[in-house]
Amino acid sequence: MKQIHVLFVCLGNICRSPMAEAVFRHLVHERGLDQQIMTDSAGTGDWHIGKQPHEGTRGILDTYQISYEGMKARQFSDHDFNGFDYIVCMDNNNLRDVKNIPGSQQHSHMIRFMDLLPEENEENVPDPYYTGNFEEVYRLVSTGCVRLLDQIQHSA
Repeated sequence: MKQIHVLFVCLGNICRSPMAEAVFRHLVHERGLDQQIMTDSAGTGDWHIGKQPHEGTRGILDTYQISYEGMKARQFSDHDFNGFDYIVCMDNNNLRDVKNIPGSQQHSHMIRFMDLLPEENEENVPDPYYTGNFEEVYRLVSTGCVRLLDQIQHSA
């Protein structure tokens, strides 16, 4: 398998996308794919650059013993189109914002996270920064990350 790079994108890069990054990285490690699959996260906004994940995200990851060590918020950049094979946006607004950045038209694996979970009644991963429901977001993220990793492994 060639090395694959996956980027999760949300609004501020402190709740949903770092949760997805940590969960996905944990799954990759469990499957022994650390050398083949790299992951990161970014936000479309710049409000939280350099900050660690939100306390609610850290709390839920601690509950499930998933590391978020070294994770700091950063903003999405047009350079990410060249550095990542998969760009996974947590909601329709994030996807729209990323698609509005010059260079996005050449990127073939840009998806909305909830497309991994067609049985759910949500188009978007709810933002727990506003809802406070980190457990629900973890449920969606953990299921979707398994499916994404399965897809990547099957297409390799």
